[in-house]
Amino acid sequence: MGGFFGTVSKTSCVTDLFYGTDYNSHLGTKRGGLATYSEEKGFIRSIHNLESTYFRTKFEGELDKFKGNAGIGIISDTDAQPIIINSHLGRFAIVTVAKVANIQELEEELLSQNMHFAELSSSSTNQTELIALLIIQGRTFVEGIENVFKHIKGSCSMLLLTEDGSIIAARDHWGRTPVVIGKKDGAYAATSESSSFPNLDYEIERYLGPGEIVRMYDDHIDQLRKPNEDMQICSFLWVYYGFPTSCYEGKNVEEVRFTSGLKMGQTDESEVDCACGIPDSGVGMALGYAEGKGVPYHRAISKYTPTWPRSFTPSNQEMRSLVAKMKLIPNRAMLQNKRLLFCDDSIVRGTQLRDNVKILYDYGAKEVHMRIACPPLIYACPFVGFSASKNALELITRRIIKELEGDENKNLEKYATTGSPEYEKMVSIIAERFGLSSLKFNTLETLIEAIGLPKCKVCTHCFDGSSHF
Repeated sequence: MGGFFGTVSKTSCVTDLFYGTDYNSHLGTKRGGLATYSEEKGFIRSIHNLESTYFRTKFEGELDKFKGNAGIGIISDTDAQPIIINSHLGRFAIVTVAKVANIQELEEELLSQNMHFAELSSSSTNQTELIALLIIQGRTFVEGIENVFKHIKGSCSMLLLTEDGSIIAARDHWGRTPVVIGKKDGAYAATSESSSFPNLDYEIERYLGPGEIVRMYDDHIDQLRKPNEDMQICSFLWVYYGFPTSCYEGKNVEEVRFTSGLKMGQTDESEVDCACGIPDSGVGMALGYAEGKGVPYHRAISKYTPTWPRSFTPSNQEMRSLVAKMKLIPNRAMLQNKRLLFCDDSIVRGTQLRDNVKILYDYGAKEVHMRIACPPLIYACPFVGFSASKNALELITRRIIKELEGDENKNLEKYATTGSPEYEKMVSIIAERFGLSSLKFNTLETLIEAIGLPKCKVCTHCFDGSSHF
């Protein structure tokens, strides 16, 4: 994934830009970047690798070099950005939260038009540069951004910092990723995560609609393109990606997680001594479950926040397993001789679940029940940078389907249907494989009800295979 923050202010934007961007750190772990613009200094840009450290550590010491009242920042799991382009539209800096599924096809098309790519990383095309090249094919910024919407498969939200000191904010054509506008005296801001706003004194002004384009100045906003009617915002934002205090489409992340747990607790027939959350994203659901079920909430596992303040997903499977284990510390005193029910956001590969359950039993748990906030993940995501499911066979569900059917793509609709014989068999195998006393997933209907948006406005492809390009 990734997250961005941009602000235009009557005074220096640097402090707000630094902290506002940092508040997107839970969305990415690979690269961070900042760019400011002032008439005196022009564009100033810096990009750092974040794979072995944190955004604040990398940028704190060089903040004095940034000048100006307008700036954009990015936390990214993909490309080095911001990119700065000089074109017939003028100079501009750009950051994107994007997944371009047809990048190879577009790359060949642009090269055939005598375009070139300069920002190669590990010999691969930088997708933010590719998006910038699609923009400059337009006669205006709006026409260029619409050209991006027209050509890419996947998703793209973006911020452009222009030479007049304004910021153009554009939300993905289908609204798969959010853009939230904030306002305070003398400044406007746009961000992926509204949790960037409270401590910087911004109030949510509004949420950009799908495909909407606006231009922000320090004292007003101009709408350049009206939003589309159709929307497919990623449901996984509320399940996993989103920070608890963030809101998308007016729906708060923690409230959605709490409600999904509450609804499950009210109907669950399990007999347990307490409910516990797997940190971090399982905690809100567990608090709701405890209230709905009428059992106490206990903190039987704690995350070691001094060095694991956010998720970290190495590409190496062996390292992933180690990290999943090391960042969570079980508490024997809260586990011993208890029938425990744990809530978690999802089961992707099963790596973390396997290690966690074994430790819980080793530390004296009598029973371990698991409740999951969303339906089983059956389909890899082609729309947003959900790095956990690039390959369908990385999903534990698909591996089990392959074992049962001889083909990981067979009868997927049946396995995605709650209560079907195939679904029940798959869930029972997962439970048995990890030694769980019981395992239940929330239904798609419960998740949508908790989110509080019409099903047709929310992307649920990873659960049911529904798709819109």
